[in-house]
Amino acid sequence: MSVTCSAERSLPCTPEVAFALATDPDRFPGFFTGFGPIPAVRGIRLHAPLAVGSQRRVHNSDGSVLSERITAHDPPVRHAYTLSGFRPPFAWLVNRGESNWTFAGHEFGSRVRWDYEFTLSRRWLWPVAALLLKLFMTRAMHRCLKNMARSLDAPGTAAAGPR
Repeated sequence: MSVTCSAERSLPCTPEVAFALATDPDRFPGFFTGFGPIPAVRGIRLHAPLAVGSQRRVHNSDGSVLSERITAHDPPVRHAYTLSGFRPPFAWLVNRGESNWTFAGHEFGSRVRWDYEFTLSRRWLWPVAALLLKLFMTRAMHRCLKNMARSLDAPGTAAAGPR
């Protein structure tokens, strides 16, 4: 059994720039600030260049360290990964997360969609996991995309690129 979360937003930049923001291990922690019990990302360490099969370590504000294994890397269209290594109490609810980012151009820049499918540890915990993830993780994802958009609107930001 699983729980899905989604967030979507237009960004005032090309899909190439949006893709770069979402996959930049130095900038992304500043965008994912968490929400409620969902911790902020404090750092991302790459074990190899970003490609299908490579792994990253995600260091969170609660001291947890998660593993991401890249499952799709198609710049600037799609980026996907499997998230694992949760610790209690979250591990009591979730075994892993499958994340999928898609990027598409439109007349005002790009449309970014971020989907997560979390596989539950125990089927009977669905009501608790669904509430936690739908309420807090979805909000954290929306906040992340909003922070990405704000970074592009900041004065002196060269990341927006041609429109």
